[in-house]
Amino acid sequence: MSGLSAPLSSVVGGKTAKALEKALGLRTVDDLLRHYPRRYAERGTLTDLAMLEEGESVTVLAEIEQVTSRPMQQRRGSILEAVVTDGKGRLSLTFFNQKWREHELRPGRRGLFAGQISSFRGKRQLAHPQCLLLPDGVDDDPAAIEEFAGALIPVYPATAAVTSWHLAGSIRVALDTLADVEDPLSDDVRTAEGIIGLEQALRQVHRPTDAQSWREAQARLRFEEAFVLQVVLAQRRAQMALLPATARITGSGPLQAAFDRQLPFELTGGQVEVGAEIAADLAGTHPMHRLVQGDVGSGKTIVALRAMLGVVDAGGQAAMLAPTEVLAVQHHRSMTAMLGPLAQRGMLGGDVDGTKVALLTGSQRTATRRRQLLDVISGDAGIVIGTHALIQDAVEFRDLGLVVIDEQHRFGVEQRAALAAKARGGTRPHVLVMTATPIPRTIAMTVFGDLDISTLTELPAGRSPIATHVVAVLEQPGHVERAWERVREAAAAGHRIYVVCPRIGDTGGPDAAEGDEGDDTGDGPAVASVIAVAERLASTDLSGLRVEVLHGRMTAEAKDDCLRRFTDVDAADGIDVLVSTTVIEVGVDVPAATIMIIIDADRFGISQLHQLRGRVGRGAFPSLCLLFTEMPKGSPARERLEAVASTTDGFELSRKDLEFRREGDVLGSMQSGRRSSLRLLEVVRDEAVIERARAAAMAVVEQDPSLVSQPALLSAIAALVHDDQADFMEKA
Repeated sequence: MSGLSAPLSSVVGGKTAKALEKALGLRTVDDLLRHYPRRYAERGTLTDLAMLEEGESVTVLAEIEQVTSRPMQQRRGSILEAVVTDGKGRLSLTFFNQKWREHELRPGRRGLFAGQISSFRGKRQLAHPQCLLLPDGVDDDPAAIEEFAGALIPVYPATAAVTSWHLAGSIRVALDTLADVEDPLSDDVRTAEGIIGLEQALRQVHRPTDAQSWREAQARLRFEEAFVLQVVLAQRRAQMALLPATARITGSGPLQAAFDRQLPFELTGGQVEVGAEIAADLAGTHPMHRLVQGDVGSGKTIVALRAMLGVVDAGGQAAMLAPTEVLAVQHHRSMTAMLGPLAQRGMLGGDVDGTKVALLTGSQRTATRRRQLLDVISGDAGIVIGTHALIQDAVEFRDLGLVVIDEQHRFGVEQRAALAAKARGGTRPHVLVMTATPIPRTIAMTVFGDLDISTLTELPAGRSPIATHVVAVLEQPGHVERAWERVREAAAAGHRIYVVCPRIGDTGGPDAAEGDEGDDTGDGPAVASVIAVAERLASTDLSGLRVEVLHGRMTAEAKDDCLRRFTDVDAADGIDVLVSTTVIEVGVDVPAATIMIIIDADRFGISQLHQLRGRVGRGAFPSLCLLFTEMPKGSPARERLEAVASTTDGFELSRKDLEFRREGDVLGSMQSGRRSSLRLLEVVRDEAVIERARAAAMAVVEQDPSLVSQPALLSAIAALVHDDQADFMEKA
């Protein structure tokens, strides 16, 4: 008999265990039994063959309709072809030099057939599929029914090397030897939820007697996934609540008050509310850990700046960490412009109640960097903005009270921890995290469950609408011509235009500085590149206009100069059309920009397209976003673009994004190690499950923070939390 922690080799044998580990990464009995069926085939119910797609690895349950054999034309041997059907569609099974199969592949028999879908002369086929034929008379033979998982046949995610029924056989052996299963859910939790125990759930999910049986099992296992994850987050919140921080009483100081008086617009209700939440957190003696999320243009930067000014009023310093140099420079430029004399303390014309705003980037000249570092360590610079250069050992703060992390998902654990460690006196700084990628509530609860979450839902007054259209380049050449005419008209009116391309396009290799761009080399179809597109436009469609390029491989001075000339509509050396990579994706604020054209838009994801679109519509003029694509109508890529064109609501788009790709991918991109933990839980569909699991987890951790009385739960947490995540918990 074996427990869940037993190695697979001790249960299924060394050869099978090696195959399972190599193909699917399964090492223990628990790994194998947590490899759940992706669906169940009922006896007598055939697979919908019409839904199969070319290139897909499948296991189908079908009935043999006819079998033919013919000699090969070019060489010796024969081809055996069996046509299987579900009563609607058909699929060919092709075998080379296996004439003996005619005796078993008889019309009328049902079986499981596994392989990769391909096509030959317009017909879908499985070449050399693996086969498992159900015995004749299976409906009347109880022993045969048991052999094939009772009334239901589980179909597993499989590979070419390990088929669904090979997995079923190994799982059957593991279940037959399973004993002493410890349940991470206590009796109290299971009773409150009305769910079954772990061992029963594992048996029912793999060997269900009916649909109710596997649904009951999945409900329990789904709740367990949510619960264990929420316990980890609840523990992390409890640990953070014990850390010391210096209280920063804000709201009554001269700097923030002076800034509020000179604002040329009124704060939205959401900005006021979120500002009050942050102020309350800052006044506490434990570090704030708050996420502020909002759609493109919702005013997150103003909220962050007011929080930083409040901390400076309270005698501390605030640091903002930006993911790219372009964004850091943009933040520095926009904040110093908004502050005016309040950012020039000690300078001629500076406000006596003001402060200095320092900028630290990796490409600064030595003399400039030295001056900035002196302002930071002396405390003269109350606000410090920078890239990863902020994290370096040479950067010392007099009294770091607040860390603002912009687009936090672009930063690793070590980077965030290194900046937080720069606070003095054994305390931790308050931490404010910002993201411009709207996140559905359940995603936020799952990914950022250790943070308090504030959401900005309304846009500031004066923002102009953005019309978005998909332009099918191959189908609508007239629309392409009209697009460039619109660009000329906008430029003549003094407006600015973005043209975004997926690649830089020279031969210098991927952009090592920014990490978000590559060159146009390698196999596959040609992809629009900044350099090639800019040269073509300047000499043809947009000749006579001032067309320039911007990408991450340019020097910091060149980028800064380019953005300055693009932003300043009165500049003699201004830029009409900026052909750029995604380096302008977040933070770049040019009110005169009214047109965004994204070439090969299908190369970008939904959230990235939404962020890029947010670079226009920031002034008083109606704006336009055109998504150029060569993808045919009805293709998945085209459907994604149509989804972006259908709404400007970032939260709605984030939900649509989840319809196109499993939320595991979203989670994986935000927080390493999470993807593999969600096998059954779907965070949008299972919102109610997550909320119940969160409440139960908080109650359990509040009663027993160290969980010493629940060793099985501790083991489940250890399996979920890898070394890097444990490190994050210690350093958060």
